[in-house]
Formats: sequence, structure tokens, C-alpha cells
Amino acid sequence: MRPSAVRLINILVPVKRTVDYAVKIRVNPQQTGIDTNVKHSMNPFDEIAVEEAVRLRERLKDKVKSIQAVTIGPPKCSETLRTALAMGADSAVHVEVPESAPAPEPLAVAKTLRAIIQRKKEKGEPVDLVILGKQAIDDDLGLTGQMLAGLLEWPQATFASKLDLDVDKKEAVIVREIDGGGEEIKCKLPLVVTTDLRQKPRYASLPNIMKAKKKPIEKLSPADLGVDLTPQLQVLKVTEPPKRVGGGKVESVDELVAKLKEAGFSAA
Repeated sequence: MRPSAVRLINILVPVKRTVDYAVKIRVNPQQTGIDTNVKHSMNPFDEIAVEEAVRLRERLKDKVKSIQAVTIGPPKCSETLRTALAMGADSAVHVEVPESAPAPEPLAVAKTLRAIIQRKKEKGEPVDLVILGKQAIDDDLGLTGQMLAGLLEWPQATFASKLDLDVDKKEAVIVREIDGGGEEIKCKLPLVVTTDLRQKPRYASLPNIMKAKKKPIEKLSPADLGVDLTPQLQVLKVTEPPKRVGGGKVESVDELVAKLKEAGFSAA
């Protein structure tokens, strides 16, 4: 009898270029958004997603066929993809948009990812697992993973802190972060997973950074995928929160109550 073929899986990891987490955010003079003329880096939650994909391959040995990173954005986003490649991804897809284009909204991102997944399936490279950060630190929406799972009609596991795969059974066991601690669930592949901050991403070594320069990055346009990234929402104005004023000390409860009444507060 001929031995059965070894089951291999393909992993897709969406990543986003955001203002570096250590940068102090400032509103631009036009009050149309934040000042983006500052240091950028990969969204920290997406770093966790890349790290999880690479660790899965290390644990599963030869059962992970490929790890592909994908991003949507202007030409500068290729730097973020190179970081993912240096961390261990095999290849990347860059859906390139003009520098002046507004950031795509979560639904547009989800539709773009769905188009990429369908495209890969048609090419005989079906995606079995999508791992992405639970949210981006610039808009803090946390919607893309859930929307992608809905569009694909795939199971989803959000806010995951631990992920284990049984490739032969096409099953995943995930520990999710919930208010009471951790919740363990089991899902079938294909699957969408969003990661929480429980893994420490590895630093890309110099040899891996050099190797990443030779790894392929496929460039596509939204038109190539048949998607429209036109925003459905319009930002009218962005302002900084009012600066906090210094507090004061009181000598007694009566003085405190009097000052509260002066400020317009009264007992219920």
C-alpha cells in the first residue's frame, strides 16, 4: 500500500505598519488626524501573530508548508513586511496604495484578505489558518479578524493567548483571554485567530535580516483583487483631550464638600 500523503498547512499573517508604540502621539496642525511624520514599526499585536506562526512551525516541524505575511498600504509598508520575513515568514504580499490614500477601514481590509485567500485557493495554495493581531494600536478597533471570519464563514478564536494544532485532525485548541481568566475552546480548520499579548516576539538576527532581502514580496493593487478601499466613514475633526489642571488640598471634609458645591456638584 502507498503511504498516505502528509498533511501540510499554509498560514497567512496580516500585519500593519503603525506609529511606533513608544512615540508620543500628537494631533497634526490641520486637526485631520495625528502627526505621522514620526517613527513607524509593525503593530505590536501583529508581531505576536508572526511569532505565533513561527513557533507553530517550530513545534510542528515539517507540517507547516508556508507562512505568508500580507499588508495593505503605501510603499513604505514594505519595511514592515521585511521585518515579518526576517522573523521567519517565507514570503509576503503587499497590496500597495498611494501614499496619500487614507488608511483602509476594517471591513475593507477583511474583504481584501478574503480576496487574497480566494486567489491562493484558485492557485492550489489554500490557506488553513489566518493569525492576526487582536487590534491595531492606531485605531484600536479590533474588528478585522471577526469580519474576515464572517466573510469566509470560518470559525474564529479571538484574544488567543495559546494555540495548539493537530494538523492530521484539522483541529486547533485555543486558550482565550476572558475576564475570569482563560477559556479553552476547540475549532476546526480552516480558522481565523486573533492574538493577545502573551508571547514575546523574537528579535530578527542580522543573518535573518539579510536573508529577508532575498525573500519574495508579491505586489498587488486593490484593482487586481477586485476590492474597493474607499472609506465609508469621514473624520470631521481630531483634537487633543483637555490638559489636566493641578489639584488642591483641603483641611477637612466640610471644606471638601463646600468646594464640590462650588463646582456644581451636589449630594444625590
